[in-house]
Amino acid sequence: MVDLSLFLADNPYFSAGFGLLGVGAGVAVLRQGARRGADLMRRQLLVSMEIPSHDKSYQWVLAWLSRRGAETIRAADSGANISWMHRRIAKAVLPRHMAVQTSYKQHDNGSVSTNFTMVPGQGKHVFYFDGTFIQVDRQRNAKMIDIQSAAPFETVTLTTLSRDRGIFSNILAEAREHALAQNEGRTVLYTSFGPEWRPFGLPRKRRLLESVILDSGISEGIVDDVRDFISNGKWYDDRGIPYRRGYLLYGPPGSGKTSFIQALAGELGYNICILNLSERGLTDDRLNHLLTVAPERSLVLLEDVDAAFNRGRQQSEQAAYQQSMVTFSGLLNALDGVASSDERIIFMTTNHIERLDPALIRPGRVDTKVFFGNATPHQICKMFTRFYGSEHGSMAQQFARALEGHSVSTAQLQGHFVVHKREAQAAVDHASALVDMASSPRTAG
Repeated sequence: MVDLSLFLADNPYFSAGFGLLGVGAGVAVLRQGARRGADLMRRQLLVSMEIPSHDKSYQWVLAWLSRRGAETIRAADSGANISWMHRRIAKAVLPRHMAVQTSYKQHDNGSVSTNFTMVPGQGKHVFYFDGTFIQVDRQRNAKMIDIQSAAPFETVTLTTLSRDRGIFSNILAEAREHALAQNEGRTVLYTSFGPEWRPFGLPRKRRLLESVILDSGISEGIVDDVRDFISNGKWYDDRGIPYRRGYLLYGPPGSGKTSFIQALAGELGYNICILNLSERGLTDDRLNHLLTVAPERSLVLLEDVDAAFNRGRQQSEQAAYQQSMVTFSGLLNALDGVASSDERIIFMTTNHIERLDPALIRPGRVDTKVFFGNATPHQICKMFTRFYGSEHGSMAQQFARALEGHSVSTAQLQGHFVVHKREAQAAVDHASALVDMASSPRTAG
């Protein structure tokens, strides 16, 4: 043993190996310590906010970041009202990887309008806001997919210094104000996408209630009834009455049912949720869920309900199965069943009320039924003076007499006035064209 100890002590190779082992161990300890120290400093000095894609503010923040990027580019190019240092910062933090969001809409005349919005793409970005550098990390998890929408799960994470954590509230508030400003004075149309509601196209300019001319007292009666319902939520709660209201607008096609609902939404400052009962893949559970999670201050519109259930209760369920999986009983339960939601206003439209099952339009499901007929002399005169001015009152009476005894819809009248929009006398002279149109057979629409 003594000889082995002397041998190892005098062996330079063993001494060098032991030294290298000690150095390696020391380096590993220092590396681990540095990593732990960096993690500790990151936790103490940095703060992050994660926004998942299913959160309402997700699209708001992306749109806000897009607008900030555009403003940064303009500021960097112009250099107006900013210092040399801020101009250099603006150029340094410009996003390098962008993604595009396209809004596509095809109009009735066949033309197409598109709107492109550039938003930060996947990966990490840095932007400068209110004197603070903030890192944006947009990540997509390909392993997590929404089964209904088939969209991958995404997150946007904002990171900055801990002392500046209050800036997150400012960002969210500014993003919200920017999003709401885009819709101010406009009506947002929502359609169902999987289990949720999503805006359909760009917000529409609010339609004036006066632009939809109905027979005497119809518009005022509906507006007063809706306003009374909205302002008496406590009255319903105190008496244990479900706080929901249903309206059925029925009558021939082209009589202004859908146009009035759009104008009513603009008058109330509400949005519209359009639900197609014949949508393929729509189920009873999904229908109930959509009616429950409809956006606040929205009118739910079920158009042409007779098209989905028009052959009686038993046969309609079979017909519905071919188009969607919504059953007649499922629709009734969604309207006023145990699981149906409160604080809801539903409008249904139909061209053929006689085809509807009495169970669908009984009180509690449909509280108010309003007939929208063809244009009356009152409507004809009011539409004429609205297009050509009140000074043409006598000419409006002449035009109404020319159409007396003929069934003409307000949609046909509007089309006639658009054709002769420059001359009131031409509209009167060509009234016979409307008479011929009214005499020819029409298809429901």
